[in-house]
Amino acid sequence: MPAIVFPGQGSQYLEMTMDFNKNFTISREIFQKIEDITKIDIRKIISKNENDQLNQTNYTQIAIFASSTVIYETIVNEFGLKNINPEVVLGHSLGEYSALVANSSLSIHNASKLIKLRGELMNSAIAPNTSGMAAILGKNCEFIENVIKKHNLNIEVANDNSPMQVVVSGLMKDISLSENIFLNEGVKRFVKLNVSAAFHSRFMSNAQSELNSEIDKIDFLKTSFPIISNFNAQLNYTSSDIINSLKNQMANKVKWTDSIKKLEQTEIKKIIEIGPGKVLSGLISRITKKFDIISIDKITDLDLIK
Repeated sequence: MPAIVFPGQGSQYLEMTMDFNKNFTISREIFQKIEDITKIDIRKIISKNENDQLNQTNYTQIAIFASSTVIYETIVNEFGLKNINPEVVLGHSLGEYSALVANSSLSIHNASKLIKLRGELMNSAIAPNTSGMAAILGKNCEFIENVIKKHNLNIEVANDNSPMQVVVSGLMKDISLSENIFLNEGVKRFVKLNVSAAFHSRFMSNAQSELNSEIDKIDFLKTSFPIISNFNAQLNYTSSDIINSLKNQMANKVKWTDSIKKLEQTEIKKIIEIGPGKVLSGLISRITKKFDIISIDKITDLDLIK
C-alpha cells in the first residue's frame, strides 16, 4: 500500500493537467466544480497565463490545488480507490489541502474555498517587494538554524525540504544581508526565490489568523486514512489534530524532511506523487532511498499505475 504526496507552490507550469482536461470527462467536471466555487477561470489561467497570473500567489495556489485534485480524482475514477489503496497522505504546504481531500477530511467545495482565501491572504499579507525567501543548498536544517542563531540573523527557516535544501524567509534586506554570511559558512548556493512574500514565517501570522476564522466554519469529516501534517510531522488521525496542524501551517516551518522520516517508520515501501511536476520525488530521494517513487503528472504516467 502506497503513500500519496501532493506538491505545493513552485510546481506550476503552463498547460499543466490540460491533457487530463482534454481526455477525461471526470477531469473536466472537477475543474468546472472548482471554477464554479471560486469564480476563477482556472483553466484559462493555466492555458493562457495572461499577465503572468499563473505565477501570482492568489492564482497559483488554486491552480495547483485544482490540477492535483483533478489528477487524483481521475485516477480514482479510472482505477478505483481500492486498486490504489493509499495508506497515508502528505502534501507540501498548500499540497496538504489536496491530501485532506484525498483522505476525505475536506470536501472539494470546502478545500477550494479555503485555498482561494489562503492564496489571497498570503499574497497580500505584507507590502509587495519588502519580504521574500531564499533557498540554501548544501547544508541541513540544523546547520542553517545554528548559523542564524550564531550571527543573530533576522530570518527564519520556512521549509526544511531535504538534508541538502533549506528555504529561509524574512525581509528582503535581511535576506540580502545573510547571503554572504551563509556562503562564508560553507553552503554551496544561496538562491533568492521569485515569490511575493516571506511564506511560512511570522510575517504570515495575521493572514493565518484570518484564515483560521474560516477554518473554524468548516466541517471536517472523519479521515479515511491518516495524514502526516507539515506542522508537526506526525501521523494525524483525528479531525482535532488535523485542524490544529492546518491552523498553524501558514506561519510556521514546513517539516518535510521530518515528515518523510516519519513515513520511513511505517511499513510503506511505495510513494505516488500526484500533481504538476516532480519536485517532491526529487526531494524525497535526497532524504531516503527506502521508497519506490512514481510521479503522475501527465496522462502517459497513468501507465505506471496500470
